[in-house]
Amino acid sequence: MWLRLWSILLLTGGLMGTGIAQEGGVNPAANPLITDQGKFRPLILVTPSAENADYQRMLADIQRQRASLEERRMLLYRIEDSEGWREDKPMTAPETRALLEALELDAQGPLQVVLVGLDGGKKMQLEGHVELQEIFRTIDNMPMRRAQMKHQNESPR
Repeated sequence: MWLRLWSILLLTGGLMGTGIAQEGGVNPAANPLITDQGKFRPLILVTPSAENADYQRMLADIQRQRASLEERRMLLYRIEDSEGWREDKPMTAPETRALLEALELDAQGPLQVVLVGLDGGKKMQLEGHVELQEIFRTIDNMPMRRAQMKHQNESPR
């Protein structure tokens, strides 16, 4: 009986330590950026309202420049208030909270534009409307992107 009770306590404590049984907290493992690491360069737009003029301009710019985003292996995340989307697929509330917490972002503040690199690190964080050319220049100066561009230029067509 005591051995069984002790086993249950150890198991419960172990789960709490791994973040699986957190009460009211954010589970870092829910962060969708984890699965993107090494594959994509996430571009995250965080706004308190879908009606935000800077946010609307950014979305229009992104639609016009979609091929340039894809060429740079960029993936769009949008968070409007507390609702999130990865590309155009809705994220769960725990995924959205984990992403915001991991990047230390407030969904209620002004528009935040965040670029995350292939390595999973935050490369750029700016407030308000950001010209996509500025983001593209940042990416194009990254060592992995430069190697990719060099390889593309050397490949026979």
